[in-house]
Amino acid sequence: MGLRAFLLLAQKIWSFVCYVLRKQARTVLQYQPVKYEVLPLSPLSRHRLSLVKRKVLVLDLDETLIHSHHDGVIRQMVKPGTPPDFVLKVTIDRHPVRFFVHKRPHVDFFLDIVSQWYDLVVFTASMEIYGAAVADKLDAGRGILRRRYYRQHCTLDYGSYTKDLAAICPDLASIFILDNSPGAYRQYPDNAVPIKSWFSDPLDTSLLSLLPVLDALRFTTDVRSVLSRNLHLHHIW
Repeated sequence: MGLRAFLLLAQKIWSFVCYVLRKQARTVLQYQPVKYEVLPLSPLSRHRLSLVKRKVLVLDLDETLIHSHHDGVIRQMVKPGTPPDFVLKVTIDRHPVRFFVHKRPHVDFFLDIVSQWYDLVVFTASMEIYGAAVADKLDAGRGILRRRYYRQHCTLDYGSYTKDLAAICPDLASIFILDNSPGAYRQYPDNAVPIKSWFSDPLDTSLLSLLPVLDALRFTTDVRSVLSRNLHLHHIW
């Protein structure tokens, strides 16, 4: 074996080793021990919960629960070489496209918990062929993300897609949305939980930080009585 061939082989082996190490490190960070413990409800809390209506939590996908990029993207937000959690292969306009999808830290734990508290609905401004595939992966056969809305259910307003929460649940006292884009819920600022956009930070704990608030919201008669106090958190769109 010539020196050049040996160096090429060594480079490939080293690249593969680095890839495996990065993937393992990301897995450790993704599944680091969580500090939020779900405790059984007291008799009084169970009684209070029985007096209010079970509510609907609407979940955005991109930059809220996941981040993805596809073939041909020149400027990626994710550090080159970072392994995706899963790859989707879809056909758009007769062209095969691969999406490399990264899950926000703790998203699986988050969905496990909030699915016990709320009826979950996926509402994304992405195309259905992509959004449905992402939702299937996040659901992982648990049947917790059955209701889904996509780009065709949005309204194009001021150059961005808005989401009509009233079309999902006419009772606005019992529905709210978790979305990184204030423009998506500009018609319903009192029915929204803001969250910062996520792209690649493996140490992000935003989903965990929201659990105490979401735990408490299910006991309210009207979610707007609490969420209307968050108006200062909604950035100008």
